[in-house]
Amino acid sequence: MTLLPNTFVKISGIRTNGTNGTSGLHIRVPNRFLIWGGHGWIAGLLKDLLHHQGKEVYTTTIRMEHRDDVAKALEGFKPTHVLNAAGCTGRPNVDWCEDNKAQTVRSNVVGTLTLADECDKRGIHCTVFATGCIYHFKNVLIFRLRMPVSDDLNPRNFVTKISKYEFIVDMPNSNTILHDLLQASIILAENKDTGVYNLTNPGAISHNEVLGLFKEIVRPGFTWKNFSIEDQARVIKAGRSNC
Repeated sequence: MTLLPNTFVKISGIRTNGTNGTSGLHIRVPNRFLIWGGHGWIAGLLKDLLHHQGKEVYTTTIRMEHRDDVAKALEGFKPTHVLNAAGCTGRPNVDWCEDNKAQTVRSNVVGTLTLADECDKRGIHCTVFATGCIYHFKNVLIFRLRMPVSDDLNPRNFVTKISKYEFIVDMPNSNTILHDLLQASIILAENKDTGVYNLTNPGAISHNEVLGLFKEIVRPGFTWKNFSIEDQARVIKAGRSNC
């Protein structure tokens, strides 16, 4: 029997039941993942993880706000799952977004909505890795990341970033340990779960505790200086959350 991509075949006695999927007697062809934000940090980690798991995975850097291009990509790759790890986060920090609001809105709001809508039209499950959301589609799984930490010294790694700051506000925050939680995100995506998840590890850790571990494990001679939230407010363009 030859199976075409994205087809289902009924087999007697075989039952599948995803969390938000459809119960029935069928076997599904292997999942095919398309990752938006192909050259980005999170996208690269997701691609490596899926390759390691033996999954079929592709990446793209097509602008999400360009609806026709998004539609062509979805028709061309025919993914079963889209992982959206694209968007504007700002360089060197989120203050960039305050100075470039139109570009940020086009990417993070219009672009994300467009991609989710085009996926919805085709019945493609869409997973969004983001800092927050203002919309809902029945086929969308939303992960809110918080100060993500990887197991290397990538410039986007939260530990690497704060180790380069001149002054640090010592506040407790939750973190996303990517090595742990990206694996969980793939499982939820494959099960076609939907909804909004705070994708963080249990508990909270202060910035001084993080840098203390950095000093102990990575760079014994490392030092840092603290300052207050009031002092921080004088040198940044947008307030920072602590949660």
